[in-house]
Amino acid sequence: MHDDVLQELIHLFSKLPGIGPKSASRMVLFLLKNKEKLMYPLSRSLLSAGEAIKKCKDCGNIAVKIPCNICDNPKRDKSVICVVEDVSDLWALEKTGSFKGLYHVLGGSLSALDNITPDDLLIEQLIKRANSENIKEIILALNSTVNSQTTLHYITDKLNGTNVKITKIAQGMPFGAEINYVDEGTLTTAFKARKPV
Repeated sequence: MHDDVLQELIHLFSKLPGIGPKSASRMVLFLLKNKEKLMYPLSRSLLSAGEAIKKCKDCGNIAVKIPCNICDNPKRDKSVICVVEDVSDLWALEKTGSFKGLYHVLGGSLSALDNITPDDLLIEQLIKRANSENIKEIILALNSTVNSQTTLHYITDKLNGTNVKITKIAQGMPFGAEINYVDEGTLTTAFKARKPV
């Protein structure tokens, strides 16, 4: 029974990105050696974060208070929406300090191989926002992968006919790169050099 508990813990840790079975075993053993200092506080923190953190109904960001502090900030430019694939991309762009508008998190990119269709992403919500919130510009800050570019073209097609200027981040984003792995300087340059789609 106890071995099953241990194996389950190692199995769960190995599901985290970049963690294999060996790393997971090391982490679990480390936690077990540090129950009072780390294991129990970590488990309490995971539980309370899981209960408290929600998805912002406006933009898809995660936050404790809804709407999130970006959507709720009166100093943000409410006429510009930056579209990203994941919350990690939003965080990466926020860290640069180069964007002062609103965001829209799609929740991934279109993928025929993984059966991810437009219905699985928050694309319809983006179209609604573009039509109803006095939006002047939508910046597509998507990754430089084939799936992301397919998503970009799909969104551009859907936004055709609206009076919204559609731009995409450009220069500095190497093909195949993911936003949350690109350094801040490159991201800032890419953002400032955005072009119409």
